[in-house]
Amino acid sequence: MQRKFDLIVVGGGSGGIAMANRASSYGAKTALIEAGRLGGTCVNVGCVPKKIMWNAAAIAHVLDEAGDYGFTARVEKFDWAALRKSRDDYVAWLNGRYQAGLEKNGVTIVRGRGRLEGGGTVAVDGTRLHAPHIAIATGGRPILPSWKGAELGIDSDGFFELERLPRRVGIAGAGYVAVELAGVMRALGSEVVLFARRASVLMGFDEMLREAVMREMTAEGIEIHVDTRVEEAVREPGGIALRCTGGLRVAGFDCVLWALGRGPSVAELGLAAAGVRTDAAGHVVTDEFQCTNVPGVYAVGDVTGREALTPVAIAAGRRLADRLWGGRPERKLAYENIPTVIFSHPPVGAVGLTEAQARERHGDAVKVYRTEFTPLYHAFTRKKSRAAMKLVTVGAEERIVGCHAFGPGSDEMLQGFAVAVRMGATKRDFDDTVAIHPTSAEEMVTMR
Repeated sequence: MQRKFDLIVVGGGSGGIAMANRASSYGAKTALIEAGRLGGTCVNVGCVPKKIMWNAAAIAHVLDEAGDYGFTARVEKFDWAALRKSRDDYVAWLNGRYQAGLEKNGVTIVRGRGRLEGGGTVAVDGTRLHAPHIAIATGGRPILPSWKGAELGIDSDGFFELERLPRRVGIAGAGYVAVELAGVMRALGSEVVLFARRASVLMGFDEMLREAVMREMTAEGIEIHVDTRVEEAVREPGGIALRCTGGLRVAGFDCVLWALGRGPSVAELGLAAAGVRTDAAGHVVTDEFQCTNVPGVYAVGDVTGREALTPVAIAAGRRLADRLWGGRPERKLAYENIPTVIFSHPPVGAVGLTEAQARERHGDAVKVYRTEFTPLYHAFTRKKSRAAMKLVTVGAEERIVGCHAFGPGSDEMLQGFAVAVRMGATKRDFDDTVAIHPTSAEEMVTMR
């Protein structure tokens, strides 16, 4: 095996693959180190399989509402095993596509776990690779609880290993993973109980979105306990019981899922020995150009703790390659106004500042526009679902600094509005845009 390269990428997830391919396209001799399946969290136990499960849950909702549109629909059964096989087959196909793409681009794939040894050297199972540039792109992993009985539960990775749909599931957590998986399992037929440590779910999002998501989750039959910490899991004859703060005890679970966030995958990298600085949580500290404190060593993606989103990792990796080999020395990723979506039911879309963040920064210069409505789809369905949207503006010109949406189609419509926010659009720009009718998106340009 060739041991000298221009670039060594440690980690074959979205950011690492994107950087390796881009660097190789510029002629850099590149090695990518990965012990597991190519594609990282997103492809294997994240975005892709999660969205497939979300699609299945969305179909379950449509089937339930079909009668309201005049259809006589009867579902014989839902086959979890068949869905899982199709999902996993697709993921395996993607793994192969990633490998083929890397090989086509001339990237050397090294199977194993990389460990930094300093001086531009990375050891992989006894073999030492050398390069003047090393990029850490090892991503993140689910955080497991320390309370007694934690071994009785699974994390979000384990969700994709479930052989059958749980009858009754308890979920500890209130972030996007907890909300999304709770919605999927409830729609497909599970009883779901969610335990949130704070006063609401999705605490980093705008208050309007949090309230709307909580309302719809409750309406769908998800039992939510806020300001509640799980303290112990106990195996009982009738299933697993969770003992919580305040004396709360909820029992009868055949599955419990820990969705307590994610931490950086750095345990085996040898960062301390190599002199690479990390923060208190273990994330690799980088500057605006993705540089660590060690010259020639960089980091991109979830391992940095900055906006743990697949497109962010991809963008950071590609821009870093552009800067190092593409003749664009000032190329870097701007971490402001990054859009994000929560695949709840219905979905959430957001870009920019929350109302609270905007008021903290800009005070009385903030003006907010907000609307709530019943989307046309639900106008005559038995189950009503209300959409909610908000524009946060600043200054006399009412520049839009935050755009928030909850309701059917929010995941798709947000991309275009994110472009507008990034370009500095004002409320008048939105007002002067002709609405597309009848859609939910038109509410964004008709708010008063």
